[in-house]
Amino acid sequence: MRDQKRFIMTYIYPELNSSQINTLVNEINHYSLSNGLVMYKDLENLTNETAVAPVTLYPTILPKKSFEKAVAIQKAYNELYANILLDNTNWLDTVIKSISEFDADFTGKLYELYLKYQNDTTYKKQNKELGIFRNDFLLHENKDKTYDLKEVEFNTISVSFGALSTKVSALHSFLHESGYYKGEVKSSFDEKKLEVPVSDSLANIASSIKYGVDTFETQQNIKNTIVLFVVQPNERNVFDQRLIEYELFNKYKIKAKRITIDEVEGKINKKQDSYLYYNDDVISLVYFRSCYSPNDFQSEKSWNNRLFLETSLAIKTPTLKMQLAGSKKIQQLVSSPEILEKFISDKETSNNLLNTFVKIHPLDDSAEGKYAKELINQNDSKVLDNFVLKPQREGGGNNIYKSDIYPFLKENIPDEKEWAGYILMELINAQPTKGNTILRNNQLYNVDILSELGIFGTVLIDTDTKKIEYNSYDGWLLRSKLSDSNEGGVAAGFGCVDSIALV
Repeated sequence: MRDQKRFIMTYIYPELNSSQINTLVNEINHYSLSNGLVMYKDLENLTNETAVAPVTLYPTILPKKSFEKAVAIQKAYNELYANILLDNTNWLDTVIKSISEFDADFTGKLYELYLKYQNDTTYKKQNKELGIFRNDFLLHENKDKTYDLKEVEFNTISVSFGALSTKVSALHSFLHESGYYKGEVKSSFDEKKLEVPVSDSLANIASSIKYGVDTFETQQNIKNTIVLFVVQPNERNVFDQRLIEYELFNKYKIKAKRITIDEVEGKINKKQDSYLYYNDDVISLVYFRSCYSPNDFQSEKSWNNRLFLETSLAIKTPTLKMQLAGSKKIQQLVSSPEILEKFISDKETSNNLLNTFVKIHPLDDSAEGKYAKELINQNDSKVLDNFVLKPQREGGGNNIYKSDIYPFLKENIPDEKEWAGYILMELINAQPTKGNTILRNNQLYNVDILSELGIFGTVLIDTDTKKIEYNSYDGWLLRSKLSDSNEGGVAAGFGCVDSIALV
């Protein structure tokens, strides 16, 4: 079912004079600095100088119907990935094993740790797993100028901007309601036709972490446990994480400690009871905001520390298995109706999920994989301009687009058997929004932007009973980038945090 006809051109962004723009920028800076909508200015000044996080001047107009569809389907996505993890046939294990050899330095290492965890009988295993997910979507424009909601990727580890999403949407709501968008030309914002909601992702993610803590404390009959944040050593986006930490303490009196993966040895202890300890405090939940990239593992010590955390009674967010379930290969496989029905039995639910998928090709020795290889080997820009090549990696900056696909593979991976570590995904035909402006490092960029909608969700599963115990929608995020940029990482310098105006 198509979402609706073209909408963007019928809604007008405010046109402000230079004085009004200066006032607006000043308000954005003051509000952001007052409310924690900030990042470290650069990697060289991580203890001294902060700056307003990159934002848009106005919320980006989005069809309400599409937004509601994304929100409504999140629990079905949570259920899908939960069922993959709870599957009794070892389907996930088989898939990950098949791709691990083609990404030996990361997926292969994670899989190796997972096997060691599975075979280790020296400790008590935790049967509860908590997943904090983010599902990313774009609006795909069809040839008849209608829109469909299409999935970009499903993230199972270190989902970011849950806190800053709340802050930037609150900023835009404040500016809208306070009249700062009233320009010399009447806009859609003046007419009050637009709903500018505030994302409750910060509160909801903190609440989901609390659910994990409560689960552990009830299970183990222990009180006053703490949460361990595993973070990167040079993290520009630290405040997005700290805001969750402060929410946990201010609302629930749950304390948290922050360490890097290399600091685990020396700061974290594990005794014969299989509990993790930070000094004398029992750690109920390990929340990974790192360990999603090879760069996070600088030595064998780093990998050993990751396994050390896994082989404990603490609830992991995510476990190694849950992290591996977020591989692009899994996304490719579940886009097939035959495989999807293995995990989602309800026909209406599976159809709703299928409607959000684009075509994703494997690059293995299957018939479909051989077909995709032939497409690449034709080296026809008219064909390849419709695709993006994705590895089994997170964190941005890893994808190869359009006509760059063929030379990248030929130059870097001449053995076509090794292409199996990648997927070939049809590009989503997302159309840029005109009329908004990005504010980054106090510079204004009045350019066309592309916006990606992220939906947060949480699931808690019991691997013994094979049941989903908790399934929630946890809010939303909008990230926007320059329309001529392939990557949309905010911290990496490609994009900004944005919010939505619904119509």
